[in-house]
Amino acid sequence: MNYYLIAGERSGDLHGANLIKGIRASDPAARFRGWGGDLMVAEGMELVTHYQDTAFMGFWEVAKNIGTIRGLLKKCKKDVLATQPDALILIDYPGFNLRMAAFAKKQGLRVFYYISPKVWAWNQRRALAIKATVDRMFVIFPFEVDFYQKYNYAVDYVGNPLMDAVASFAPSPTFRADQTLPDQPIVALLPGSRQQEVVNMLDAMLSVQPYFPNHLFVIAAVRNLPATLYEKYQQIPNVRLVFEATYDLLSLAEAALVTSGTATLETALFNVPEVVCYRTSGLSYAVAKRLIRVPYISLVNLIMEREVVKELIQDELSTPRLVEELRAILPGGTQRAAQLKNYALLHERVGGAGASERAGRLMVSYLQ
Repeated sequence: MNYYLIAGERSGDLHGANLIKGIRASDPAARFRGWGGDLMVAEGMELVTHYQDTAFMGFWEVAKNIGTIRGLLKKCKKDVLATQPDALILIDYPGFNLRMAAFAKKQGLRVFYYISPKVWAWNQRRALAIKATVDRMFVIFPFEVDFYQKYNYAVDYVGNPLMDAVASFAPSPTFRADQTLPDQPIVALLPGSRQQEVVNMLDAMLSVQPYFPNHLFVIAAVRNLPATLYEKYQQIPNVRLVFEATYDLLSLAEAALVTSGTATLETALFNVPEVVCYRTSGLSYAVAKRLIRVPYISLVNLIMEREVVKELIQDELSTPRLVEELRAILPGGTQRAAQLKNYALLHERVGGAGASERAGRLMVSYLQ
């Protein structure tokens, strides 16, 4: 069968690649085309548009690029119509994908959604639009089943695909030597995979470096962004860059400063104590603050339904607060043991590996 996938972000590329493997396990002759990234291409998907051309975040940032986004939607609709896939599979990325779901439904195409938009966080009545346009929803958090039940919409809980990625990872025993990292304790910096995230977050994160002279601060850099974006940070003492090696970095780190997003959960699954950081434009923050209906922004705290990791948001993201919170989670810190204990409970809630294969098997069975 023919599958058309749309992933608009780096994390979606990871989950999309694992989903392709999961689908192929049940449909060995499957053919894939769509929007995503290098990982999906490596699994055999014919790429139409790379996610680096589609990753806009924040209300103000989306507004500034509305013309570009409309053009991308038009391009995507045209290609989906020309392809006529057996199923359109949407992976998170709600601003774009919910519009594609409505379009595809009108065209009589089967619509599957993998990794639900966070409609439980804000504008919850979007669940009704999903119910009307998405044939099957495959969710990755247990509480999402109960949320959709309020709207009489049955969804499939498949588990969290991050467990697939983490479970299949084997750290390189020569990573420190290969990256010429000095033999110092490491604090990992995960500023994000979008340019505006790196610009907004990395200066703040590195402002703490002078207060921890015995630690090496290592930035998890990504190659889909210009290398020049990171150049100035290489001049700071005890700061290093590693490209496309986040999991290897986390396997060595004592603690981490992490931009809110998928990386907060990945860091916890590697049992690395963390401080969650987030800052955006004033307008985007003001709009979000009025709309958000959940008490936390990090996946760790949302899953645990309480504060497990400290979140420093907007004006709270200051050097004194970062120093205080980082000190608390380093070895000997007052919060380190509690955070690691809570991580063990988090692992139990998230569950084991196999989400991608379960989702793929269900998708194939629904089409058959």
